[in-house]
Amino acid sequence: MSDSINVDVCYARRDAQEIVHLRLPEGSTVQRAVEASGLLQKHPEIDLAKGNKLGIFAKLVKADTVLRDKDRVEIYRPLIADPKEVRRKRAEEGKVMKKGGGPAEEASG
Repeated sequence: MSDSINVDVCYARRDAQEIVHLRLPEGSTVQRAVEASGLLQKHPEIDLAKGNKLGIFAKLVKADTVLRDKDRVEIYRPLIADPKEVRRKRAEEGKVMKKGGGPAEEASG
């Protein structure tokens, strides 16, 4: 068994996605991978303490989660609006949600 693992650390901005390939010691955590990636220095908007959540293959994890070989660590941007709150407000306003996103008038016809 190898004493190191290969992992990717991903951060998607609105205009581009950045992926950093790393080789880390076995037993490394998500936090260590993020720090080793250099993305915290390159993107000062990333704030793990306040807004950005972390995941492995689209599943939320804590920073102290131990990584496995070939894991993809993802740094998520904070949501601008809570989707549940947006749907609730839309329902209160009486707007019809239509599959495909067309105008509400077309949904009733």
